[in-house]
Amino acid sequence: MYKAFSFFVLGLMSCLLAKAQVPTFDVQHYRFAIQLNDANDTIKGQAKVRIKFLKDVNSFQLDLVKQKGAAPDSVNNAGSTHVTANKKTTGSGKGMLVSAITEDGKDVAFAQDADVININTTAATNSVHSYTIIYQGIPADGLIISTNKFGHRTFFGDNWPNRAHNWLPCADYPGDKAQVDFIVTAPDHYGVVSNGLKVEETILPNHLKLTHWKETAQLPTKVMVIGVADFAIDHPGDVGAIPVYTYVFPENKDAGFKNYAVATGILPYYIKHVGPFAYKKLANVQSKTIFGGMENAGAIFYFENSTTTKGIEELMAHEIAHQWFGDAASEKNFGHVWLSEGFATYMTNLYLENKYGVDTLKKREIEDRKAVFSFEKTRNTPIVDTAVKDNYMQLLNANSYQKGGWVLHMLRRKLGDAAFWKGIRNYYAKYNGGNAYTSGLQKIMEQASGKDLKQFFQQWLFTAGHPDLGITWKYNAAKGVVELTVTQKQGPLYEVSLEVSLDKQQHTISLKDKITTVQFKVPSKPTEVKADPNVNLLATFEVREGN
Repeated sequence: MYKAFSFFVLGLMSCLLAKAQVPTFDVQHYRFAIQLNDANDTIKGQAKVRIKFLKDVNSFQLDLVKQKGAAPDSVNNAGSTHVTANKKTTGSGKGMLVSAITEDGKDVAFAQDADVININTTAATNSVHSYTIIYQGIPADGLIISTNKFGHRTFFGDNWPNRAHNWLPCADYPGDKAQVDFIVTAPDHYGVVSNGLKVEETILPNHLKLTHWKETAQLPTKVMVIGVADFAIDHPGDVGAIPVYTYVFPENKDAGFKNYAVATGILPYYIKHVGPFAYKKLANVQSKTIFGGMENAGAIFYFENSTTTKGIEELMAHEIAHQWFGDAASEKNFGHVWLSEGFATYMTNLYLENKYGVDTLKKREIEDRKAVFSFEKTRNTPIVDTAVKDNYMQLLNANSYQKGGWVLHMLRRKLGDAAFWKGIRNYYAKYNGGNAYTSGLQKIMEQASGKDLKQFFQQWLFTAGHPDLGITWKYNAAKGVVELTVTQKQGPLYEVSLEVSLDKQQHTISLKDKITTVQFKVPSKPTEVKADPNVNLLATFEVREGN
């Protein structure tokens, strides 16, 4: 998602936490049939979840937020747990209440806790089972039922990071990816957009409409989505075999169709440089989301005023980059979220460099560097932040975005463009449809470049802070040289290459010690000594002339 609009949501997370899951199973497919209405915010759901078990189990859990104030569970004669018959399923608060779980038409015993369903059934290693879960309630989060800025009712999924289980029974963590079908029944005046391709749209009695979207690619729940609103729809073009669509509110039709059409120029850049687009269509959707943009797979959601914002190209470049990094190739867990956000940040910079020139890249890297140093003053942690166990919103910070992007920028400069892009393409090819740790990226980049990158990855991704360099220079007229002394003033020492310019002469200094002294021949005393003139090192610099 887009960083500029994400930080105000940090306080929301106390109610967004799913219980940690032990990977005892792998969801293969979800089929969510959701009924929406205009009379109230209650949704009715039927979820069919196909699961492959990775070990023998006597029970397992799916994530789902239970309705607050619901009656205690009771067990019926068949051994299946149901809500007490004479209690209303709307309860006294938001959340979901499960009324039945079956397998092959037979009741399965279950009990709901605050944020999980405990499903009591046996399954053997490598066996595959399909469970149907009947539930309803008012979503506490995850599916935002609201009105748009024009006062019209809308329904928008907003699942990142683990908010899907507020309205969908699921394995709500990025390490579990599955295919998904959404079958939405809603009043017939609404349009419906979702992941994948629309395979059915049927008008039903009583002014209802059924819309079925099918996604065959493997998705984490964070990017599974539906959007239900009164939409104006445009098809600005195709990129190869990939149709690109625009969904905006009818009142923003003219501006939105024009503004969103920029997507058709962004998609080819990533296909050319990274690899094939993983999905069968790309829809860009004006929505209600707590983020500026949310990278739902094949159906990106943007904030309401995005149809007229001047920064739409940057915003779309970021979210479209996520289709490769974060959606198709996902982080294994949120501690490695920079594999999503750092990649999307730098890929945006590379797209804009390609279109507008290297000066644009330099300006953006300078601004990103400032953001990193500002964030470090409030929270000095490494990019791969294993201290965060559940409050994942706090990972939407300059470490994951700008510093992650800077790591890729420095890696590109270290390896050269050919090896860098070879590694990026190989990384995507390996993890498309799967999940990666940072170590997987390191290994692939080492293979692509033939270089040992252990020190590089350790110092930039697993160590907090940055190099703080004091640079003192002296001109020796008798010898015609400038002597430079570089002192690493921070704690842990870095191994980096520092570029310096002495007027128009550029030199590179290899640093690994506390103090490094070098000499350079010069025709005369320089009028300017500049550190990092090409903006290639994430460091702070203090340059002064010595006595």
